[in-house]
Amino acid sequence: MNKGIKQKIIAVCDEKIVKKGENVGLSFYAFFKNKNDNPKLLLEVATWWIETHQLNHFEKAVKIKKMITESK
Repeated sequence: MNKGIKQKIIAVCDEKIVKKGENVGLSFYAFFKNKNDNPKLLLEVATWWIETHQLNHFEKAVKIKKMITESK
């Protein structure tokens, strides 16, 4: 994934953790607007989430942030 989406994922995770606590879960849809304005990027993140890491639909934000941070 490109640097821009990684930064956005970290920012969204941080925002959710601050608002709802460290047990908050999210799906990869949390990183996109409600409309599909970038299907290629959506598919890239979905592939990383589903195929590469075989994550559940909802995962803890702290886990996703850690995975993204360690992959830099």
